[in-house]
Amino acid sequence: MRVIAGKARSMPLKALKGNSVRPTTDRIKETLFNILMPDIPGSRFLDLFAGAGAIGIEALSRGAKEARFIEKSKEACDIIRANLDFTKLAEGGHILCRDVSDGILELNGSGAFDIIFMDPPYGKGYGPEVLSLISRTDLADEYTIVVLEEDLSDEYEPGNVISGFEITRIKKYRSNRHIFLKRKADK
Repeated sequence: MRVIAGKARSMPLKALKGNSVRPTTDRIKETLFNILMPDIPGSRFLDLFAGAGAIGIEALSRGAKEARFIEKSKEACDIIRANLDFTKLAEGGHILCRDVSDGILELNGSGAFDIIFMDPPYGKGYGPEVLSLISRTDLADEYTIVVLEEDLSDEYEPGNVISGFEITRIKKYRSNRHIFLKRKADK
């Protein structure tokens, strides 16, 4: 696992050990950031279920002003901290080592993020649950891009609404997909 582009380009990142984690591959990460690139410079980026922090660190490397990482595993939080230090991106990175729901509630009141990325454990239904919680906070406004990484088992289509967010795009890969969402406008 490495940083693909930007200030920390090609720097290796530490990863969590074990079968319970599945880091986003370099190819998928590169595709994701090719889609997000116009919105990254100067952005506030929120990385939920952050794991080793590779997605938020990639955003910082590519010019995000700030990346907040929410991850409940202490081991993962230590790895995020080490990766931020190693890439010299620690100044823009802030880690909340707690459950995602608690972290979202703690951040409520800090204003909308430009991009929210979430990669919850597959097959547990956390995506819609977390989107519902976010919809009751000020962390996303009508301009926020929300990206949900999921496996291919659930059927979503552009235009569907999940917990107050409308699907604007779906990018499918071999074993998973990124669902791009925007807050649904109130009528």
